[in-house]
Amino acid sequence: MTRKIALITGASRGLGKSTALHLAAQGVDIIGTYHSAADEAQAVVAQIQALGGRAAMLQLDVSQSASFNDFVSQVGGVLKEVFAQQQFNFLINNAGIGVNAAFAETTEEQFDRLVAIHFKAPFFLTQKLLPLISDGGRIINISSGLARFSLPGYSAYASMKGAVEVLSRYQAKELGPRGISVNTLAPGAIATDFSGGAVRDNPNVNAMVANNTALGRAGLPEDIGGAISTLLADGSHWITGQRIEASGGMFL
Repeated sequence: MTRKIALITGASRGLGKSTALHLAAQGVDIIGTYHSAADEAQAVVAQIQALGGRAAMLQLDVSQSASFNDFVSQVGGVLKEVFAQQQFNFLINNAGIGVNAAFAETTEEQFDRLVAIHFKAPFFLTQKLLPLISDGGRIINISSGLARFSLPGYSAYASMKGAVEVLSRYQAKELGPRGISVNTLAPGAIATDFSGGAVRDNPNVNAMVANNTALGRAGLPEDIGGAISTLLADGSHWITGQRIEASGGMFL
């Protein structure tokens, strides 16, 4: 039986790495992207290979949409050379950055960078990858709990994620005739190096998150990798056009 293949942006660390390892443990091969940490990316490849899977990592700066055509060509080459396939099955638009700035102080430069990375990239990278996504495939776009609840300092970031949630519904509608399901996965606060590692490294922030979460702690990368791999499991294809929050019940 042909193994399925997932393409994960931002797969060298954090939530993308956890997702890659969870999917690899389920027998899914991985094409990942990284921005600059080539050594970290290759370490993830080695971990996947240790699980018996195949993996390849490609450099990609998702803020540079002019590079997407070349990237898609690279993906096509890797599919043939590494996996002996012409298409892949799952796309997880995960790559991102955090910006914490009050609404009154957010700069146009910060705003434009967030648009490029968190909205323009999932829109146009997905569009350009469509010929390489198999019919019956799946797309997961990463949002945030901040699109549902509001914390000062995240007005621009959360607005991009709100846009992604709307985009996901439209993608689900328009790609449905190909049997492609599209969903949004919205993490809550996760203890990673994201946004300066505040949730992981600041005891006061970590305690605030835990005290406002039904399950009593901040999230971990494994929580999100597990949720995404569950959404991509064989029994979940009938779920489409949905926003699934994986926050442990934050701010219920």
